Amino acid sequence: MIKKLVLVTALLFGATIVTAQTEEELKKDQAVKKDSITAIQGRVDALQAQIDALPGWKIGAFGTIGGSLSGFNNWFSQGIPNNDAGTIGVTVNAYANLLQEKYFWRNSALVNLAWVKLNDRDDQTDDDSFREATDVFTVTSLYGYKLSKTIAVSALGEYRTTILNNFNDPGYLDLGVGITWTPIENLIVVVHPLNYNFVFSKGSSEYESSLGAKIVADYTRQLGAINFKTNLSAFLSYEDGDYSNWTWTNSFSYTLWKSIGVGFDFGLRSNKQEAFNFGLAQDALLTPPVTTRTLENTDNELQSFWNLGLSYAF
Repeated sequence: MIKKLVLVTALLFGATIVTAQTEEELKKDQAVKKDSITAIQGRVDALQAQIDALPGWKIGAFGTIGGSLSGFNNWFSQGIPNNDAGTIGVTVNAYANLLQEKYFWRNSALVNLAWVKLNDRDDQTDDDSFREATDVFTVTSLYGYKLSKTIAVSALGEYRTTILNNFNDPGYLDLGVGITWTPIENLIVVVHPLNYNFVFSKGSSEYESSLGAKIVADYTRQLGAINFKTNLSAFLSYEDGDYSNWTWTNSFSYTLWKSIGVGFDFGLRSNKQEAFNFGLAQDALLTPPVTTRTLENTDNELQSFWNLGLSYAF
């Protein structure tokens, strides 16, 4: 009996040692393979950079889809115990760039849309549909003739508006000429001292077009599983500082499996003419209506949006 017990103990101890040794060996082998994967990915990224630098068309897109749905029944601890709620957001960044030895033609589009709903089922007059929450649409086309490796004379056309509600009301069209600087790969800086900012509007809206300077900085990068884009577009009016505006948008996505990953988008905007016209619409709803608002006495509050969700790389 004692011999059997000793034998079983020895076998278990031996198995533990073998398992530990095997686990340690597997971890070492895993570490070596991880180093190999990192080295291979580095070579792949280097080759991709060489491919991106070749002349010809470069076309791509990536985007983010975010959303949530919820429903509550007799959840009395909250103010609206019976409700249905949801959010849906979609962002798409696309580009088509023609790169040649003496010139380039860069085209991009940004679409950012979101819908929300909160339906109080105890209120028969409550709206149970999804309503527009975020609405951003921008198309840009930049042509440049190279004077050197980093400097080009250029012409830019940029159109910005909303598409779900109030299409082209307002709509902004910038047309201008100047210089484009590309100090490093993937970074584009546009400085156009001669630019006209056309503003389109309808009805009682009060917008002014003006002559000014256009400044754009764009950095777009794909590094392995990561897609990143940041874009700053600013118009500086020569006629009145209140006509100036700027928009800064950012998109990030990380691919987790095949083309599916996680994405995050956020943006900031400053536009006093938009704040003024929104204030006019709110003043008209008051009783009695307020008629003392002017562009000068309107607070230019910072605008912002963000969206977090699943992403899909095209």
